[in-house]
Amino acid sequence: MISAIGKNVAESLDALESGRAGMGQMHFIDSALRDKLPVAEVHLNNKELSVLSGLFPQNSRTAQLSMIAAKEALADAAIENFDELRTGFISANTVGGMDKTENFFSDFLRDPSKGRLRDVIHHECGSASELVADDLGIRNYVTTISTACSSSANAIFFGARLIKHNMLDVVIAGGTDALTKFTLNGFNTLMILDQEFCKPFDENRKGLNLGEGAGYVVLVSDRVLSSLKKDPYCSLSGYYNANDAYHQTASSPAGTGSLMAMRGALKESGLSATDISYINLHGTGTQNNDISEGAAIKELFSSPYPKMSSTKSFTGHTLGASGGIEAVFSVLSIRHGIVYPNLRLTNPMKELPFIPETKFLKNQTINHVLSNSFGFGGNCSSLIFSKL
Repeated sequence: MISAIGKNVAESLDALESGRAGMGQMHFIDSALRDKLPVAEVHLNNKELSVLSGLFPQNSRTAQLSMIAAKEALADAAIENFDELRTGFISANTVGGMDKTENFFSDFLRDPSKGRLRDVIHHECGSASELVADDLGIRNYVTTISTACSSSANAIFFGARLIKHNMLDVVIAGGTDALTKFTLNGFNTLMILDQEFCKPFDENRKGLNLGEGAGYVVLVSDRVLSSLKKDPYCSLSGYYNANDAYHQTASSPAGTGSLMAMRGALKESGLSATDISYINLHGTGTQNNDISEGAAIKELFSSPYPKMSSTKSFTGHTLGASGGIEAVFSVLSIRHGIVYPNLRLTNPMKELPFIPETKFLKNQTINHVLSNSFGFGGNCSSLIFSKL
């Protein structure tokens, strides 16, 4: 993974334990909102990202971030006969190469004879996936999923289904997204951006902070698993997608879609609510999301509630990448027995009977992690990762 808190997994874990959030002033976006809204940028310019990714600096930031995280995931998996297997790359994003397209139109609108066409050829969302898949040598199955903030979670469980039905042996799945002016202005128009660092599940929450990054997991079949020299981190035991179609940009206040997704993932896994050790909350910090997700958790779980927190208090909301990044956090929670803090939570929501964790917890027994990713249009997905 790569995000505002680190350019790899090791740096990210250090930031999570240290309580070091990634939000700050914009550096790489020329926006009128630069001094008004904090964002969670990856602290590297495009040339620096290019050194890590191996892609030309002219490629979109979305593709650069994707390549860096996907390479780390594949290297960590250490699959020796990768080229001989049926492999897939299922990557999610919502902005495609829009960061480059914006540069083109800034020049073009000033002078129709200006603007570099190379900045628009990778505009569409699938282009970043194809660039990364080509570089990794993945030919059997490549596709892109764009379902707003649930995109990466959907990519991961779609990859699992392809393996389950014996269509592929290995899938690199997750997502990527870069910050763009279009995204920033759009969310600002919705009036759901916090002018301070976000505080998910706090009574005085005012909105989200946008972020960027990429996160991937490597899924393998039982046959491939038996040939690996390293132990797996965990299993993906449950997954479910639901859509309550309540509103284009708001969640159902009753948490209808959220509840359907979590309940469906539990049913798929064969687990009960009491088996969940930790919930990685979608937790954006908006008034609507947190009460909606909280209402669903209140309905499905009971006291004593599982430990839970929103890691978006560290990374910001990375949109199409969030499900992938938080899948990595969920896997690491199981591997290391840790629970992450929900930063800046000082006044718990009055409507809810539970309080997210505010400290980094070590030496925890984490057997099953529920990771939530809920998107615009009511597209809600939940994943369950289980200790083997």
